[in-house]
Order: sequence, then structure tokens, then C-alpha cells
Amino acid sequence: MQYLDVISVNIWNVVISLCNLLLLTWIVKKFLFKRVQKVLAQRREAIDADYAQAQTAREQAEEDRLNYAAAMAAAQQTSDQIIADASRTAEYRSNEIIGEAREKAADIRRQAEEDAKLERKKAEADMRREIADVSAQLTGKLLEREITEKDHRALIDSFLQEIDHDDNE
Repeated sequence: MQYLDVISVNIWNVVISLCNLLLLTWIVKKFLFKRVQKVLAQRREAIDADYAQAQTAREQAEEDRLNYAAAMAAAQQTSDQIIADASRTAEYRSNEIIGEAREKAADIRRQAEEDAKLERKKAEADMRREIADVSAQLTGKLLEREITEKDHRALIDSFLQEIDHDDNE
């Protein structure tokens, strides 16, 4: 029977063990549970604060990215506007230069035409003077002697040859 004593269940032992367990649970709950809950709450708050800070940083980074994208778009638009303005200015200036060049060319052409007219008038005046001089010489020669029709024709031919010779020079 000694074997049965080892295996047997003693109720008093179970009750005392249960009382010990309840007493230990009460002591732990009374003295440690609030402190452990407080430490866990502090850790939870710290973790929540880290998450909130991370979320804030993520939102700030997203806002900065959007601001950067907007700034880049504005800079691109500004550069496009500057390029368009420069192109318009260059085209305007080009047209202006071409217009000035055409005006100068027209002025040069007009001046050349006027110079040519003046030269032609001068040449005509010189030719008239020469014709008058030759006529005066011819008249003087005619007055010096009497001319036959044959001499008259020879004088006219020589006169015309002189005029052609002077025009060719």
C-alpha cells in the first residue's frame, strides 16, 4: 500500500496549493500588475509616437515631392516661355534686319539709277556741246570756202564718224 500513498491525491494539499496560487496571483496583481501595465502602456505610447512621427515624415516627404514636381513644372513652363519669347524676338529682329537690308538695297538701287540718269544727262549735255562745237567748226569751215555737194557729204560723214568714235570711247 505504500505505493498507493504516492499516487493518491490529498485534498488538503490541493486546497493549500490552490490557496497558494490564489494568494500569489493576488500579490502579483496587487503589487506588480499595475506597474507592468504602466510599463506596457508607456511602451505602447512610445511605439504609437514613433508610428505617428513616421507617418508625419512620410506625409512631409510626399508634400515635398509634390512641391518639387510643381516647382519643376513651373520651371519648365518658364523656360518654355523664355524660349518662345526669345524665338519671337529673334524672328522679329530678323524681319527687322531683312527689312532694313531691303530698304538699303532699294536706296542703293535708287541712288544708282539717279547716278545713271545724271551721267546720261551729263553725257547728253557733253554730246550736245560737242555737236555744237563740231557744228560751229563745220560752219566755220563752210564759211572759209565754198563747198560742193560732194564735199558737203564728206564733211557730214567725217562728222558722224567723229561722233561714233567719241561715243565708243
